[in-house]
Amino acid sequence: MTPPGPVYESELTWLSTRELAARIASGEVSAREALTDHLARIDSVDPAINAIVTRDDERAYERAERADARHARGERLGPLHGVPLTHKESTDTAGLRTTRGSPLLVDNVPARDALIIARLRAAGVVTTGKSNVPEFTAGSHTFNPLFGTTVNPYDTTKSAAGSSGGAAAAIAAGIQASGDGSDMGGSLRTPGSFNNVVGLRPSNGRIPHALPADPWKWLAQPGVLARTVDDVALLMAAVCGPAPGAPLSIQEPGSVFDRPEFAEPGRHEPGSWLAGVRVGFSTDLGGLLPVEPAVAAVVGSAAETLAAAGARVDDVLPVLDDADEVFRVYRALDFAADYREIVRNHRDEVKQAVVWNTELGLALTVDEIVAAEEARVRLLASIEDFFSHHDLLVLTTSQVAPFDASLEYPRQIAGTPMRDYLEWMRAATVISATDCPAISVPAGFTPDGLPVGVQLVAAPGKDVELLLAAQAFEELTGHHSRRPAF
Repeated sequence: MTPPGPVYESELTWLSTRELAARIASGEVSAREALTDHLARIDSVDPAINAIVTRDDERAYERAERADARHARGERLGPLHGVPLTHKESTDTAGLRTTRGSPLLVDNVPARDALIIARLRAAGVVTTGKSNVPEFTAGSHTFNPLFGTTVNPYDTTKSAAGSSGGAAAAIAAGIQASGDGSDMGGSLRTPGSFNNVVGLRPSNGRIPHALPADPWKWLAQPGVLARTVDDVALLMAAVCGPAPGAPLSIQEPGSVFDRPEFAEPGRHEPGSWLAGVRVGFSTDLGGLLPVEPAVAAVVGSAAETLAAAGARVDDVLPVLDDADEVFRVYRALDFAADYREIVRNHRDEVKQAVVWNTELGLALTVDEIVAAEEARVRLLASIEDFFSHHDLLVLTTSQVAPFDASLEYPRQIAGTPMRDYLEWMRAATVISATDCPAISVPAGFTPDGLPVGVQLVAAPGKDVELLLAAQAFEELTGHHSRRPAF
């Protein structure tokens, strides 16, 4: 499927967020002009992909006009001043509906912004709407009964993944250059892989969970996506830093991401940051995961790229035997905490996967929860040991390439049946359980032209170093520059 009629494209369409923000700050482009361009691109290409599900055009123009007035008065501008952006549908936006893809929440309008949204707006973003998600963000394929299915700009018969699938598809399609999302079991990384964009799951506390939300949550993390690592760093600089009511905050300010290496990649030899970096590499986690051969071939080439840049690549891996138990138990607990009343009162009106995962959490025994806590301690010890002699872990992001969008999830991978809707995401979920920052970076394409990402993982707290490595890989390969056909 291609967009109906002529496709709208301008000189602004494929600018990075940093480039667009610079043009607005210089007065070369007004915030109103940037917004008009953004909305025209949505009108042109979104009918083919269904990424943007809520529009806020009238108030967006009011925001843009206020931004231009501040510019005219010579006021101090934020780093994202005037940049138009849609936000993930499941993330609270004050005054703009947040349905989580469920008809039960069709009229839900939050009174306040989630922290990541508040910080983006404080940095100058002009909010324009919301991007699609799976129902209650359950699963890594974006479809729901309220808004339908988001499809992949590289092949509109295929999945855009999820749960940040609407955001990733919008970025890949030239609607915006970057955006916010969240990741529990790969919800930033898998859409990154499927849509040939960059998806970062940060360390816990980098973008804090703050009151009135549960400040002790750790499995699900807010994060960002973009077409380039540079733009990921730009947004991270705006949204990171400690917050009141967030006791697990990392105390470093967001400015740690404001480094010249990101803004000026041409100032050094491409890939030079990788020289001497110690890398543990595997396409299948030492046989732990089934992986489609076409995906394994693309990810396997990443090892050659890293080695050619001077990285010290070996096949040593952390022991991840406890990761499945940790992820599944803590995910079930989070689902029980978030959705138990909805499932109890509206069981027949909720996606079966949500019911199943919530009831798993409600059925957990004290012994099972304590065992998962003990497993998490062992897993942390394994990660500590691995990163005492390695700088990076480099892996497959998704075990499959983008699959048929009419499916709920892949029922088998490389001949191995998937027991449930979580099983096919294990390349991402086992890393979520480690609490490490992880990023998916474009790694190439299958023979059918479908995007494949490679997953880079660093020690907890090493988000900046992770982005430096990811940018070095991006510079060497250039896969991010391959755009969809429209």
